[in-house]
Amino acid sequence: MTVQDWLAKYRQGGLEKFLEKKVGTGRPRKIPLWAEKALEKKLHSNQGFNSYGEIYQWLSEDLGVVANYKTVHQLVFYKLKASPKIARPKSKEQSEERLESFKKTLQKT
Repeated sequence: MTVQDWLAKYRQGGLEKFLEKKVGTGRPRKIPLWAEKALEKKLHSNQGFNSYGEIYQWLSEDLGVVANYKTVHQLVFYKLKASPKIARPKSKEQSEERLESFKKTLQKT
């Protein structure tokens, strides 16, 4: 928007017209705001999700929101700054005693 546009808007309707918010005319969101809030709440819960595929499936089955996998990933990773809680496998040979000892040693340094 240029200075001339600002002045024209001000002359047309004064300060109220000048400060008026522009309504977007873009396409509607694939994942509505209410579904995004429900997803964010579920992501921050203890249960969470194991993968993006599980999030995609939860959105479509539980909330009835159909969106591309890529759209779901971008929403979760970039906008919500979250990720699925993926459990990492433990070695069968790992000793709990050695692990505790390592943690104590690590804290001292």
